Amino acid sequence: MKLYRTLHGILLEKENQYYRLHESDWDTVVNRDDLHAWLVTQTESLLLLPFTDGSPMPEVIAPIGTQEVWASGVTYFRSREARMEESEKAGGGSFYDRVYSAERPELFFKANAWRVVGDSGKVRIRKDSGWDVPEPELTLFATSSGKLVGYTIGNDMSSRSIEGENPLYLPQAKSYDGSAALGPCLYVTDEVLSPDTEISIAIIRDGEEVFGNTVLLSQMKRKPDELLGFLFREMAFPTGVYLMTGTGIIPPSEFTLQSGDKIYITIEPIGTLVNTVE
Repeated sequence: MKLYRTLHGILLEKENQYYRLHESDWDTVVNRDDLHAWLVTQTESLLLLPFTDGSPMPEVIAPIGTQEVWASGVTYFRSREARMEESEKAGGGSFYDRVYSAERPELFFKANAWRVVGDSGKVRIRKDSGWDVPEPELTLFATSSGKLVGYTIGNDMSSRSIEGENPLYLPQAKSYDGSAALGPCLYVTDEVLSPDTEISIAIIRDGEEVFGNTVLLSQMKRKPDELLGFLFREMAFPTGVYLMTGTGIIPPSEFTLQSGDKIYITIEPIGTLVNTVE
């Protein structure tokens, strides 16, 4: 099942049929440990909406209320290699190698809710950076108790030039206005995603694909429960939290985003998150 947040309420998609929830407060709806089971019961009393007959669907906004967005780093081998490469001159290459093999994962704050854009929204590249990439990431949603109840797609916009100068510059490379996108929905399930789940990205410039790649979820070294366990060790999240799980797709060093680029990130069965670079 999929939950969509719109300006006029919350929509539920189940088996290609759409319903409007009676409850309109996003934080109240998603912060339930029994979210999947609760949504199943809701369809019994909800009015079926006519979007399947061609009627326009309301504009969808980012599936986030007051939650914070956190992120994980160096969870894929490809990410380890790229981080070591970009920070080698600054003497930080070995840091990333040690993070990849360490018991404790790298976790960092990514964005407040008001800095997050949704599907069809505009992401940004920093004006003081000359090497910028999107990072397509499976993103977890956990309730305030730490229970994983859903997934979405995350676009972790990153300045590789700033991060490469010094690993201590990570917050500036990762956290700024328009640096995070989530969407198009919150995919709610009580089943674990298959290791064969594909994460793919395509970047279109002037009508042509300038970069594209795919990675399997099985290539992620860290598991969702492990990452959430560390995140919740000493922190509380009253309305739940989003956690980006890292990327296994990093464009080559000669590539950098440009204004006007369109970024397509697809993870089935969640859908496709589309963003334009401002």
